Amino acid sequence: MTSGTLPAHTAGRGVAVSLGASLLFAVIFLIAGLLPGWGAEEIFGRRVVLTLATLSCILPFLPWARADARALAVRVRRRPSLLALGLVAAGLVAVQLWLFMWAPLHNMALSVSFGYFLLPLSMVLAGRFFFADKLSVLLKLAVAAAGVGVIHEAITAGGLAWPTLVVCLGYPVYFVLRRKLGFDSLAAFAGELLLLLPLGIYFIVVGPHGIAGSGSSGPGGSGGIWGALSIGVLGGLAMALYLLASKWLPLSLFGLLGYVEPVLLVGVSLYLGESLGWSALLTYGPILLALFLLCVDGRRSSRPLGE
Repeated sequence: MTSGTLPAHTAGRGVAVSLGASLLFAVIFLIAGLLPGWGAEEIFGRRVVLTLATLSCILPFLPWARADARALAVRVRRRPSLLALGLVAAGLVAVQLWLFMWAPLHNMALSVSFGYFLLPLSMVLAGRFFFADKLSVLLKLAVAAAGVGVIHEAITAGGLAWPTLVVCLGYPVYFVLRRKLGFDSLAAFAGELLLLLPLGIYFIVVGPHGIAGSGSSGPGGSGGIWGALSIGVLGGLAMALYLLASKWLPLSLFGLLGYVEPVLLVGVSLYLGESLGWSALLTYGPILLALFLLCVDGRRSSRPLGE
């Protein structure tokens, strides 16, 4: 059975969990922006600890996740040097997790959202350069259209904001490294969080709210404690749903639904008080056209022969 001929009930579940994951990531982004008086580092620490705890409760009940964990353990046991490369991957994803918390607290949510809009295109280029993927005519047109939007943004804003660059350039490096190492699984992500656990605990201990949430009075007080805790739990659930969607959906449909998240992040950014002028149409318009072309190409390439 090909990815393009999955049973309707499986595809339906895949769509539901993909949309659920995108919604949870947007909720995390919103909660982080509504925690005045909290530092991104402390929120990051709680997210690492609680996301790891949540995954520890979920993974044992997923047969494919248990198989991935066993395979990962065998590989690391045979090649202990993989731990060093895993630490590099953990460092790369740590930057992204921290930035996702920092941006909405510092009026940079739109910059991060723009980075997520560019990410699919930067992943296409990464596949071309690191894995010799061939670019179809539609993919070349998509890259060109995205280039128009990027150039316009760079000219009007005096250059791309550094959070945008961290997302659209940093994530491809992270994903390429994971693919090269064979660490492309939810179990591997849990392993990366395990490596980040000491750092997460440190940020919690030195943070103003401490381990038990002491010092929770004032802005972002007791309500902020629950917000920070929910970010960690929702992060674990979102990653589990995201991986389930990748297994249940055809690649083209999975990619298409992945574009729901940056749209939601832009909505969250506007809700938090940032604004877009009319000139943004010349930035986001070509980007949306590029994403549309990318979806069409993915749909065509995933069709079974003879369809």
